[in-house]
Amino acid sequence: MSNPIPEFNNEDEEREFWATHDSSEYANWSQASRVVFPNLKPTTRAISLRLPESMLDELRQMANQRDVPYQSLIKVFLRERMNQEYRAPVIAEGKAGYRTQKQE
Repeated sequence: MSNPIPEFNNEDEEREFWATHDSSEYANWSQASRVVFPNLKPTTRAISLRLPESMLDELRQMANQRDVPYQSLIKVFLRERMNQEYRAPVIAEGKAGYRTQKQE
């Protein structure tokens, strides 16, 4: 039997509660179902990234050929590479946690 979830006066109070309590004591996760929120946009954060001018010129040219903003193209390239890394067989953790891939 799950414990009842307490009533909270605000989000800060709720945040503090869940930071110190295990949700499995309050919800039966084996009966939970996945929920999709298709209209939510992912949170983004602006970063500063220094690139060689020649690389930036190439990226802009490639983006122009695809008729997309160059920053969007960079995000696509990053996501594709990240997906590759997640699928790659890992031999060992290298320096700073980098994944060492099996060479073919």
